[in-house]
Order: sequence, then C-alpha cells, then structure tokens
Amino acid sequence: MTIPAVALTGGPYERGLRHGRARAGALRDFLDDGLARLDRILPRPVDRDELDPLLDRYAAAITEALPELAEEIRGLADGAGLTHREAVLLQVRRELLGYSRVPAMGDCTTYAMAGPEPLLAQTIDLNGDLDDQIAVLGTGRSLLLSFGGQLGYLGLNGGGLAVGLNLVLGGQWGPGVPPYLAIRHVLDTCDNVGDAVKQLESLPLASSRCFVVCDRDRAGFAEALGGRLRFRETARPVHTNHFLDPEFAAHDELNVFARNSSVRRLDACRAALADLPAGAGPEAHLDLLARAPITVPGDGDIRRERTVAAVVALPERGELHVRPGDPSRSSTEVFTLR
Repeated sequence: MTIPAVALTGGPYERGLRHGRARAGALRDFLDDGLARLDRILPRPVDRDELDPLLDRYAAAITEALPELAEEIRGLADGAGLTHREAVLLQVRRELLGYSRVPAMGDCTTYAMAGPEPLLAQTIDLNGDLDDQIAVLGTGRSLLLSFGGQLGYLGLNGGGLAVGLNLVLGGQWGPGVPPYLAIRHVLDTCDNVGDAVKQLESLPLASSRCFVVCDRDRAGFAEALGGRLRFRETARPVHTNHFLDPEFAAHDELNVFARNSSVRRLDACRAALADLPAGAGPEAHLDLLARAPITVPGDGDIRRERTVAAVVALPERGELHVRPGDPSRSSTEVFTLR
C-alpha cells in the first residue's frame, strides 16, 4: 500500500480544511462502517443518544485546553463534509472504546535513544483493522503519523524532538484531551524533552498513556495515570503496555494475558536492542520491530489488536520511516519534514 501524505498549511482552521478535503472519502467511509468501526468492536452498538452529549463534553475540554487544535477540528469537519461531533469522535475514538468493555491484548512496543542522531522506534498495535486509515501529516514544523482523521498520533518536529506512545490502562477515563492530540500539541510547541514533559503535565488528559520522548540530549518515558505524570529519564527507554513506575503499577488494570504479552515483548525488545550494532540504520530498527513477539500478528478478529504499522522517527534528519501493515511483509516508505 502507499501511505497518503497530507500537507497542512495556513492557520488552524485552514490546516483542518486541507486535511478534511484530502481525506474526505476515506473518513466518510470509515464513519459509515459501524461508526468508525466502534459498533464492530464493542459488545453492543454505541447508543447515539448518549454519545452526542459525551462528544460535546470532549469538545468543550479540548477547546478550553487547546483552542487552536479545536479550531483545526472544525476545519476538518467542514473540509470532509462531516458534522463537528463526527470530527470530534475521530479524535476521541480510543477513549470511547474504553478499557473495561474492550479488554486490550497488546498495544505497541516503543523505544528511543538520545544522542547526536536521536531515534524513536515503535510498533503500532490497534484493533479495528486500521491499516486502511493510516496517513502522514506534515505541518511544516511537525511530521506525524495519523489514523482515521486524527490530528496527531506520534511523530517528530523540526526542533529535534520525537514523541511516541504506549497504551497503559488505569484510572478513570473521560472528557479531556486525548493523548494523540496532546502529542500533536507537544510537537507543535516544544523543542526538547524537558519542555515536552512540562506540557504533558499541564494538560487534562482524557485517558492513561505512556509517552516515550527523545532529543539529542535526553530520552525517557512519562507515564500518565489519573491526572498524574511520572517521568523516568534513561538514555535508551523501552516501554510496552504495563506500568513501570512502582506506585502506578499497583493500579494497573491490564488483564493477565495482555500483561504476559507486554512483559514478553519488553524483554524481547531489550534483548534485541542489546545485540543491535551501534549506529544501526532505520532499516535495522524496522527489522527488529518486525520480529516475533514484538510484532503482534492478526488472527482475523477485528476486536483484537495487531500490528498495523512500524515506525522509526529520526528527528535530527526530519525523517519518518514507516512500514504499513505487518512490518515483516511490507516495504518501508520514507517521509521528510523539509
């Protein structure tokens, strides 16, 4: 497959408008497919009467915390011919799935390296068969991977910062800033790890997540749970889907099967990194991500997570290397910031 790339220029509304126009057909088809496939994943279809006021609460929280991105969401809706609520739904889709009604079985392996050539690498494990919804967004300042109309997911910026993420489960989820929008905001406004962590601490996040960050000087991961953020700095952070902070680990809601997968992937990734030659290029890192058990294969069940992409971000070069779908079977596409 060829990943579509969308250049977002102009002010916030104009950026959204361009995004919406470029992806209009795909986004309309996605929403028409069981409400962005929510109805195909959840135990029962979404109650539309309950959904509208909930989306309004998310929209209000995003507008208060990130008004420019709220305006970009409005542009996305107008450009794609969607209602405002539909455009908001695309941003908060993972929060609507929750974690009590849809038990997670795996969701991303991520690592990063600080240094003259900082690097962030990760698999993206999602349910919903989202390979067909992948896109790359370029804002001039930031280069981001996106799924299904999201304004951000993971990426890098011209300041030399890269941000990835892992799903971790705990605390109460509800109206706030979805972590994907938080990453977009961080890449739009921060040039280094320290500022990125401060921004993440300041945002009312809608759900638990781990953010993996790196620049030339620093790398680490920040786990978010229940309005708190814990940052651990290390030159080569590796994270999967269970909390590593001892206090947060006591509140981990990951089921035992998913935890076993998470621990297995964490150990495998650490071992593979230890064997990787110094100075290995992006293809070597993508090959690492393509190995079992780091890559999670599909079993034909749309409700289960599987690897839908693998990514290597090189912020000093302004390059995003992406293998869509199963990375052991796909070719790499390279996107550049400049």
